[in-house]
Amino acid sequence: MASWPSFAEITSCRRCPRLVAHREDVAEKKTRRFQEWDYWGRPVPSFGDRKARLLVVGLAPGAHGSNRTGRMFTGDRSGDWLFRALHRAGFANQATSTDRNDGLRLTDCLITAAAHCAPPGNKPTPEEMTRCRPYFLDELQRLKSLRVVVCLGQVGFRMYLQARKELGLENPKPAPKFGHCKSTELAGPIALIGSYHPSQQNTFTGRLTEEMLDEVFGLARKLIGPRSARQ
Repeated sequence: MASWPSFAEITSCRRCPRLVAHREDVAEKKTRRFQEWDYWGRPVPSFGDRKARLLVVGLAPGAHGSNRTGRMFTGDRSGDWLFRALHRAGFANQATSTDRNDGLRLTDCLITAAAHCAPPGNKPTPEEMTRCRPYFLDELQRLKSLRVVVCLGQVGFRMYLQARKELGLENPKPAPKFGHCKSTELAGPIALIGSYHPSQQNTFTGRLTEEMLDEVFGLARKLIGPRSARQ
């Protein structure tokens, strides 16, 4: 491709019949507290700075979060946690993300996911992630200033390492193991940092706290350096 995947190219994708059916069914039926919303109901494109040195990799859009709002990690509690942490680390101009017109901007940070469509049970299949991977591979090739990759959860962690392999980039042997706030230096040079996903399953149980998430993005900021360093 001569340019980044266009907005229309990603949002019109229908490669995965199961995901297409689910995202559209959710958008039609909605949920009680969001009955007044006109759900997005399409693949959710990556969001952020195309000159980013930080890439955040999630799993997939939430059925009543990103699938409703049309923006990655927007409209649910996972996103509330993520954007507060990004704001505190200086990657976001505000700590809240409610809809596509709320004024949120990311600096030096791009957010993507293993799958761009909301999956049943929040679990895309390996086949669905494979069909979605060309978009991710294209992004990785175009992020010329990339320095740090934060993977939210083990699925995103494995997907990033697999994508590097497909692009012919060298990975350590044995492969790095996922661990919260564990950083591994990869060829590039790229620092790969694992983080527990800010899902309610992790945040409600205390497995992930805001301080732990701040530690992850504080490390990313330390490795990248101050915003002015990119100028």
